[in-house]
Amino acid sequence: MLRTDLQHQMFPLAGSPPVRWRITDGLVPYDEAVATMEAEVAAISEGLAPELVWLVEHPPLYTAGTSANAADLIEPDRFPVFATGRGGEYTYHGPGQRVAYVMLDLKRRRQDIRAFVAALEEVIIRTLDSMNVRGERREDRVGVWVRRPEKPLLPDGTMAEDKIAAFGIRVRKWVTFHGLSLNVDPDLGHFSGIVPCGISAYGVTSLVDLGLPVMMADADIRLREAFEQIFGETANESR
Repeated sequence: MLRTDLQHQMFPLAGSPPVRWRITDGLVPYDEAVATMEAEVAAISEGLAPELVWLVEHPPLYTAGTSANAADLIEPDRFPVFATGRGGEYTYHGPGQRVAYVMLDLKRRRQDIRAFVAALEEVIIRTLDSMNVRGERREDRVGVWVRRPEKPLLPDGTMAEDKIAAFGIRVRKWVTFHGLSLNVDPDLGHFSGIVPCGISAYGVTSLVDLGLPVMMADADIRLREAFEQIFGETANESR
């Protein structure tokens, strides 16, 4: 379903080059990803490179954001744990999860971090919408959520909800990095080693868990289409 509202659009200034679109096959080590982001953000900030969206998968690991509570790391020896400079708490990354590292220069767009996060959420909501999945925001919880009417009600009598996408960003000189993760078909059992994003009352889901036999490449196409609706033109990176 085509959505034409302009509320969340963050197009660049006229004449800006397209955002580079990079997809790396295989599992990218987390420390390698961070080093690459650091170099890319520096180049973007100095005007030496166009903006970049980098799609990766990681081997199984946990990351701790700047607000992480040590008590939320339930199984510290299960997978490697990386302290990272992004916002947020603990999260899991692993095969079957699409991680999108979003490196945009907000000086070319809108210098408003809240608006940027809302725009990323809208990208995921539109991606899901293209697959007839209703993703929703919650004022008291980060991430994008889906309702699960087939599951038992929560203790307070409300409908069960599961998180399908998480967000964690950092901004340096108005250039963003880190970004979002969308659960396509990860091992959902791996989330049990942490309290994801510090939220224990709700579950975690994926596209495949919702009954959608989606391949990563299919999700990538829909993610890119939604990104371009919100942030503007992209171009395949030649590497």
